Amino acid sequence: MKLLILNGPNLNLLGTREPEIYGGVTFLDYFEELKQKFSNVELFYKQSNYEGDLVTEIQKSQNEYDGIVLNAAAYTHTSVAIGDAIKAVTTPVVEVHISNTFAREAFRHNSYISPNAKGVILGFGLKSYELAIQSFL
Repeated sequence: MKLLILNGPNLNLLGTREPEIYGGVTFLDYFEELKQKFSNVELFYKQSNYEGDLVTEIQKSQNEYDGIVLNAAAYTHTSVAIGDAIKAVTTPVVEVHISNTFAREAFRHNSYISPNAKGVILGFGLKSYELAIQSFL
């Protein structure tokens, strides 16, 4: 099995950005843990602060990956384009969020991804990614 973990804007700052919400571990460090824990899965990681890059990766996924673990970050609540890209491909997508978006500002309660995702996992910190990977197994 081949999975892509795709992170959106500002997630490159994990480890230093609002550690009370997002924790103190960088995603690259956490990704190494995931690769060890799921050694039977080919895991790939990409992050972009640009909406179009995320759309392109989703579009390319049909020929490359069995699934996507997607944390679109703020684009979750604003990007019709990312939602449409997920709808346009056959690659299953699991939407993840580190924080419980429903316990935060009201604008974070809406997702353009959820209606087209295989599932949604949120509020379990970085463990949300692990749970998403397990959902593909």
